[in-house]
Amino acid sequence: MRGSVPERASANAGLDGVVAGRSALTWVGGETSDLVYRGYDVRALVPGVPYESVVHLLLFGEPPESDPSPVVAGALRGARPVAAGVRAAADALAPSLPPLEAMRTHLSLLGGGDWSYPPRREEGYRLIAQSPVLLARHFRRATGRPPVEARDDLGHVANYLWMLTGEAPAPARVEALEAYFDLLADHGMNASTFVLRIVISTHSDLGSAATAALATLKGPLHGGAPSRVLEMLREIGTPDRAEGWIHERLARGELLYGFGHRAYKSEDPRGLSLHAIARSVADPSRLRLAETVEREGLAALRAAHPGARIYANVEFYSAVVLDAIGLPPELFTPTFALARTAGWTAHALEQAAENRLIRPDVEYTGPPKGLRWPRAKPGP
Repeated sequence: MRGSVPERASANAGLDGVVAGRSALTWVGGETSDLVYRGYDVRALVPGVPYESVVHLLLFGEPPESDPSPVVAGALRGARPVAAGVRAAADALAPSLPPLEAMRTHLSLLGGGDWSYPPRREEGYRLIAQSPVLLARHFRRATGRPPVEARDDLGHVANYLWMLTGEAPAPARVEALEAYFDLLADHGMNASTFVLRIVISTHSDLGSAATAALATLKGPLHGGAPSRVLEMLREIGTPDRAEGWIHERLARGELLYGFGHRAYKSEDPRGLSLHAIARSVADPSRLRLAETVEREGLAALRAAHPGARIYANVEFYSAVVLDAIGLPPELFTPTFALARTAGWTAHALEQAAENRLIRPDVEYTGPPKGLRWPRAKPGP
């Protein structure tokens, strides 16, 4: 006992090892370098499987009859047009607003007041389809160019690139970004998904839950690191500077972004796939620099933490691939969120299907019960 407060099970900081629920969507094999969607190893899906088909797998539990999924492709095309009021509100945002901040407002606008509990698949299609449309419109305005309209003859990922640039995207760029979307579509009970499921568990709506989930991505510990990886690579500049730069940074007690992962105690399978994709799309000199930084970074971190199982994570080669595709750093995290809307939708539907309010406990460490307020009136 602590005073008259009953003791409970010891707290577990960060909820490490705590099983917060059950899910049939995604298995993250942290000890075995596995990431599995509904029984399908993601490394067998990329490159080649369209994002619409991965969305189909997550939402329906099985692969579509053909690729890309006719059901999802048709639903996403039909859901792309943005309501006039939502478009006007989104276009009223200051062009100087960072894309991630703008996207947070976009998601809060999408429901239009008519989304409610329980979430519906059609709402998920709108979330997945309209998020890139609104983000691309904002980015075009922010860069002094008029927005371009969506094209029904392009798939989901290709249309996003088209709306950003106003140019027909090269097939190699579409394939690389589609693989990125596939790999980032879901990742079990990560921070943003956990937040989303908490919000849904209160009987709130998908738009509110997705807005809350997006808020977690602003921090560099979940989704926000790829742009910082690119900053690191640019600051290092050349492979010969990597070792000294890394040792100086670690000596100052600063982080190396793109290394280590809470779930993976082996290599991140998404990072392995993105490394392979980077070899096909990245500038050879940039790839050589990244590979040198990865090698020197791992050597320095393992020397500083003997016995620790540290590997490059998904964000390291995400930065290389997204940069090679031509995305500016300010779009890295929002693009991660676009890919994850598939997983968010699937988790929202799954949470609502067998819902229970998520309400964990906390270990109280304050004073014991019985203190008297210093200005309280004396008792009788």
